[in-house]
Amino acid sequence: MRKFDDSLPLKLLKARETALNYFRPLLNEISLTEQQWRIIRALNEYGALESKQLAECCCILSPSLTGIIKRLEQKNFIQRQKSSEDQRRVLLSLTDHAQKVFDDVSPRFEERYATITERFGEKKMDEFKELLDFMAEI
Repeated sequence: MRKFDDSLPLKLLKARETALNYFRPLLNEISLTEQQWRIIRALNEYGALESKQLAECCCILSPSLTGIIKRLEQKNFIQRQKSSEDQRRVLLSLTDHAQKVFDDVSPRFEERYATITERFGEKKMDEFKELLDFMAEI
């Protein structure tokens, strides 16, 4: 068995926590969790999605997503609407309030990304993202 410190899941977890330390203060300022922000980012980028699609692209289990969506609806960040193509489908989308918050805070998130990239190096960052994508495909 490999040494504890060489555990791939542990190294990935440590890297995730380090990265999130750059973003958590901003999330705390806007009173959103990491998962809530991930949902808002996905809906901003992809537009209205069904909950199953949202769960998949955000890497959130469906039972957990149900509660997160409920809380985001209570905060006026997400709205539900029936699909115009199929009335049985319910689509989730951002409210105007959520879009405004997203637009206001996004530049600050980008500043944090720039800081990480500066410290890590642009070439290494590109290679790291490629390796992570490759790992996710295995």
